[in-house]
Amino acid sequence: MSQIGFGSRIRKSPFFDSTIEAGAAAFTIYNRMYMPVSYGNPDAEYELLTTAVALWDVAAERQVEIVGPDAKALVQYLSARNLESIKPGVARYAPLCDHNGVLINDPIVVCVNPDRYWLSIADSDVLLWVRAVAGERGDNVDVFEPDVSPLAIQGPLAEQLMADLVGPEMVAGLGFFKHCFAEIQGIPFVLCRSGWSKQGGFELFLTDGTRGNELWSIVMDAGEKYGIGPGTPNQQERIESGLLSYGSDHLRDATPLEVGLGAFVSLDNDIDFIGKAALLADRSGQSGRRPRRLVNVDINGPAISNTHPWPLTRGGVPVGELRNMVWSPRLQRSIGLAFVDAVAAEPGTVLSAQAEWQTLEAVVSGQPFGDPRA
Repeated sequence: MSQIGFGSRIRKSPFFDSTIEAGAAAFTIYNRMYMPVSYGNPDAEYELLTTAVALWDVAAERQVEIVGPDAKALVQYLSARNLESIKPGVARYAPLCDHNGVLINDPIVVCVNPDRYWLSIADSDVLLWVRAVAGERGDNVDVFEPDVSPLAIQGPLAEQLMADLVGPEMVAGLGFFKHCFAEIQGIPFVLCRSGWSKQGGFELFLTDGTRGNELWSIVMDAGEKYGIGPGTPNQQERIESGLLSYGSDHLRDATPLEVGLGAFVSLDNDIDFIGKAALLADRSGQSGRRPRRLVNVDINGPAISNTHPWPLTRGGVPVGELRNMVWSPRLQRSIGLAFVDAVAAEPGTVLSAQAEWQTLEAVVSGQPFGDPRA
C-alpha cells in the first residue's frame, strides 16, 4: 500500500499533532504543507459533515498578506472581480488570472483593514506572483505569508457549537462571508462564516500558530455534545454542491469563464485587472481559443472515485476528460465533473468515459453547476 512520508522539508500545520492523534489516515501535499484528506472512513465522514459537525485542518489554505498604502489597488488589479465595495469585515471570492486570461487561483479575498488584505489561496505559488506584480508596478506594499492558519468547523450543527464557543451574539451578527476578530481562552483568530461545503459553518483563521493543538482540543471538547468528529474537505459533498476544486476539475490552461465562474468576473465595467483584455476577447469569440466548459455528468458506473482523469469521447471523437467521479450518497448514483469541448456540453449529451477496466456512459446533466462561493 502506498504511503506518504513525513519529513522536515514539507511543513506541518499548527494542528498536525492533533490530526495524528485523531487518526488521520491519509495526507496530501497542498501549498507545500501536509494536509489530511481522510480519517479512514469516507462514508462516516460524509455522514458527520451532513448531519452533525466536522472539524477540518485546512491550515494548508495559506494566506498571502498584502499591506500598505497601495494594497487595495493592487488587490483589485490582481482580482478579476470588482472589489470596490469590499471593506473591513467582508470577504469575497475573487478569481485571479494571468495575462492570457488563464485562471491561476481562486482565493477568498479577506479585507482585514482598509490597507491590509489576505488572499486565502488554493494550491499554487500566488505569493511569488503577487510579489512580482507588485514589484513591476512599483506598489507601496509589503507582500508576505503571515502566521495565519484556518481551522474549519462545518456541518448543520456548526452554528450551535460556534455560539457556545464565542457567544450567540457574535455568531448571529456574522453574515455569510463576513468576519471579525475573536478569541477563545486567549487564543486569537479571525472568525469567518465560510468553508468549502454547503452544509454551513465557519473558518477560524488562527493568528498564533503556537496554539493550534490547544485550539483543536477546545473545539473538540465543546463539540462533544453535538457529535463532533475530525474530517477533511469532502469530495462527495462538494461535487454534489457544485464547489470548484481549482486545478483538479479542469486543465491548467482553463479560464474562469470556462469553469463556470463568469458571475465572479467583472468584464462590463471600468475596473482593470490582469487578463481582462484576453477574457473579453474570449467572450466575444475573438481569442481563437477552442471553447470548453466544466459540466456535471451522471455516470453509469460503480461507486468508486477515479484517481486520474479519464478520456471522454462522443461518437468516437475525443471531446475532453472526466476529471472527477464520486458516488453521491444524497443522489444515490455516481456523479462527476467533466471538462469538455463546448459542443459536447449540452444537457443530455451522451459521452463515453474510458476507465482502466471498461468504458462507462456519462450523460451531461442539466443541473446547475452551483454557486461556488459568495
